[in-house]
Amino acid sequence: MQDDDRFPMQKLDAYQVALDIARRVHEAKIRDAELADQATRASKSVFLNLSEGLPHDQPGLRRRHFAVANGSLHETVAALDLAAVLGAVSRDEAAAIQALALRLKRMLRALLTGTGR
Repeated sequence: MQDDDRFPMQKLDAYQVALDIARRVHEAKIRDAELADQATRASKSVFLNLSEGLPHDQPGLRRRHFAVANGSLHETVAALDLAAVLGAVSRDEAAAIQALALRLKRMLRALLTGTGR
């Protein structure tokens, strides 16, 4: 896809990292149905709330969506931690996703700071 065929938000690193986290969680094949559902829903929430907040011009709306994305990011990491401890996902896969989550956390913090938080 060429840059002209994408929305501006789709070109941002935060968007791409959140998308990658959601994909990796989905592909992780967590072997506990409840944790798989929780981690998948949380990672989708990260991506969708970030995506909904990015195009807004109003700081309050951006802040609200970025704060929800941040909370969902922490939920994603916690679900993966628990899945790894229970042996429902490989520790290597959980660690790889956590590395992406740490990158995104720094980006979300910067986005939240930019909204006056």
